[in-house]
Amino acid sequence: MNIPNKIIRTICLFTEGPEKAHRERLTSLADNFTRNGFTVQTLRLCAPDPDAVLRFDAENDGSLFLSMGRLPFEKAGALMPKFLAAQNVAFNVDLAGEPLELEHTTLLTEIIRQNSAKTFSFTYTFNNVPSSPFFPSATYARSGVAIGLQPTNLAEGCRTIEAWLERMRAVWFEIEGLMAGEPDFLGIDTSIAPLYEDDGSLLHIVRRTTAPLDQAATSDVFLRIARFIKGEGLKRTGLCGLMFPCLEDFEVARAYERGEFSIERNVFLSLHSGLGIDAYPIGTDEDANRVLDILRLVQGLSNKYSKPLSIRFISDGNARIGEKASFNNPYLKDVTIRKL
Repeated sequence: MNIPNKIIRTICLFTEGPEKAHRERLTSLADNFTRNGFTVQTLRLCAPDPDAVLRFDAENDGSLFLSMGRLPFEKAGALMPKFLAAQNVAFNVDLAGEPLELEHTTLLTEIIRQNSAKTFSFTYTFNNVPSSPFFPSATYARSGVAIGLQPTNLAEGCRTIEAWLERMRAVWFEIEGLMAGEPDFLGIDTSIAPLYEDDGSLLHIVRRTTAPLDQAATSDVFLRIARFIKGEGLKRTGLCGLMFPCLEDFEVARAYERGEFSIERNVFLSLHSGLGIDAYPIGTDEDANRVLDILRLVQGLSNKYSKPLSIRFISDGNARIGEKASFNNPYLKDVTIRKL
């Protein structure tokens, strides 16, 4: 089957400590996929040694995405100056087991105040699953290679959700075949990671094949997609869920501006099919107590249902509620900020 638009969002190498040879390994893997008709967007590396990652970043040209993985809350605070000065480093803080107080919002508010572009590289996580190649949720558990796709683009020309999913399945098994000779292959994170608009947008695909968001959100379409990507017969790793990144999926960003993608709807969709509040805009004047409310809610839902969830708020460091943000990031759509 000749399938167009085979896009790998990331090839991620998990290792105890980054080395120059790891870049060569990632480049070699990417070259092999490119020869077989894939587009590879990013190469990434995640290691559990923050100091080693930061040293490696200082010698990196910025093209390799790096992650320190999961950090304890106190450690994250101590590393904040180095994180804010780094070129291309991400991390997450898992708060599933901590009594949440206002101090836990300070990680976010300090990033917004000092270097707002870094909000793109930080997320709160709850019951996070390791070995996902998607940043900033990626967390080291064992060494190896994980792959994540941008599978939305495979829907071009498909008239039904089912036709799109069958294309996705074919590409998964093609990737498995190409990685068969790699003994440290951890698997594919089958998460639906959308980007931009048209067939890059999950919301666009659902609207074109099924129904507008207000109807789709109370149908079983997202449940069907989520069930499919967790099916048997494939070497999977990581989160394997639906992503609703508000600012990265431009159709979702437009729905947000129309008031159709409130924080409540985001939480509802995440609870039954998704992975959390992702790339969601926040105003610089948002009440920290409101952020704490949302942290506590998502923590409680994650713990109650034993489900990995995350919260990644995005700010441009200037835009207040009611003002137009300017993120200066090609992956993010500028929107007028709404109150949480």
